[in-house]
Amino acid sequence: MLTILGFVMIATFLVLIMMKKMSPMGALVLIPALFCVLVGKGAHLGDYVLDGVGDLAPTAAMLMFAIIYFGVMIDVGLFDPIVRLILRFCKADPMRVVVGTAILAAIVSLDGDGSTTFMITVSAMVPLYRRLKMSLVVMTGVAATANGVMNTLPWGGPTARAATALKVDATDIFVPMIPALAVGLLFVIALAYGLGLRERKRLGVLTLDDVTAGDPEQVLVGAGTGGKGTKVTKGGKATKSTKAGRAGGGAGSGTGAESAAGGPAAGAPNAPDAPGVSDDDEFQGLDPHRATLRPKLYWFNAALTVALLTLMIMETLPIPVLFLLAAAIALTVNFPHMPDQKARIAAHAENVVNVSGMVFAAAVFTGVLTGTGMVEHMARWLVDGVPEGMGPHMALVTGVLSLPLTYFMSNDGFYFGIVPILAEAGAAHGVSAVEIARASIAGQALHMSSPLVPAVYVLVGMAKVEFGDHTRFTVKWAALTSLVVLAAALAFGII
Repeated sequence: MLTILGFVMIATFLVLIMMKKMSPMGALVLIPALFCVLVGKGAHLGDYVLDGVGDLAPTAAMLMFAIIYFGVMIDVGLFDPIVRLILRFCKADPMRVVVGTAILAAIVSLDGDGSTTFMITVSAMVPLYRRLKMSLVVMTGVAATANGVMNTLPWGGPTARAATALKVDATDIFVPMIPALAVGLLFVIALAYGLGLRERKRLGVLTLDDVTAGDPEQVLVGAGTGGKGTKVTKGGKATKSTKAGRAGGGAGSGTGAESAAGGPAAGAPNAPDAPGVSDDDEFQGLDPHRATLRPKLYWFNAALTVALLTLMIMETLPIPVLFLLAAAIALTVNFPHMPDQKARIAAHAENVVNVSGMVFAAAVFTGVLTGTGMVEHMARWLVDGVPEGMGPHMALVTGVLSLPLTYFMSNDGFYFGIVPILAEAGAAHGVSAVEIARASIAGQALHMSSPLVPAVYVLVGMAKVEFGDHTRFTVKWAALTSLVVLAAALAFGII
């Protein structure tokens, strides 16, 4: 019964948020509370929730101060050179923009922290997506999938958990998997290329006059600064471009390319098959002349960020403590006056509240799943359903099971609760623990879009994308990426 109710609870949650019948926060709280009562353990709901909150409180604190820290770094201009570099590569070609998103997310993922990756990627790419009226869901999907592949780094979490749970060396897990993970990353880039071509077909081949004139910063501040608008070329014919209607103007006025038939602009917010297209009337990006810039402190801020990431990788202190200290230092040095500090905190308060609130709401979901025993029954039902004849192929079984189990469970629950059981079953048929461990990280591309991963709320929150839209678009591509990694591991004889 608990197994059935567990699957029904998860299905109900996913259906309601994808159909937009409930907000993610409301669904994360109310649905598990209802099912907790249905299984006859409503009296223990408070204990389950507090246990879940206790488990996720450090993560919520980390995200809170990470958002403040990276928000300040964005304000002071630390990432502006990255944005300029991306713009020079991407120009205004939607295909290049999507591929650039995948490459940027993969590079930034080297720090091993998903929240950091999403904050930097979204901050760098959102202005360009909105300026060109591209689908923001494409951006979130590509970024999450690329980060999921890179999340298998030894300091990223899953590999270390697998090594600890099975008492094997993390290097023995990760290094042999590099070819398979490389294939997965190449697949993500190929996927980005295909999605980019689809965006190019929908929008046309775009050319930003200001960018081609050698001033890529103009795209960051909206249409009004350049006064030339956007040229849209479809099928080799240039359509007419309107001039900016107002300084710092909206995406609608500044890029309002008219079709030959006099219809709406290509890629307009109401264009069909364009989930997540920004409908902001007023577009404001990263103004290269904003008052918060601190060019004289650029190298200090760069050194502080490098030191922070280094200490994170070395695990010198808990990550929440590192971000708390780094945020305090960044605010104090860059904005020594109290009113300025309060203004910066207030500027990022919306993201802090949205993300932290979502994490604590997710604590209700995970607390009930774990406390009632539903997650354990679901996992054992899946494991027990493996046919006896699959014993010699337990590494493959583990890889396949890693997709749904890491999506519906936390990494801790999967690696410490399920993987040892799978390894024990494999050992009886001569399958080594290290092969089980390697196969267990194959599902991470899908895991990074799980509603139980706090970092995904940073991604969709900063991009202002509905979680249901992100889930509906991303899950199929992320699952396919995980299967590609698993297939490559089998082809190369890694598992």
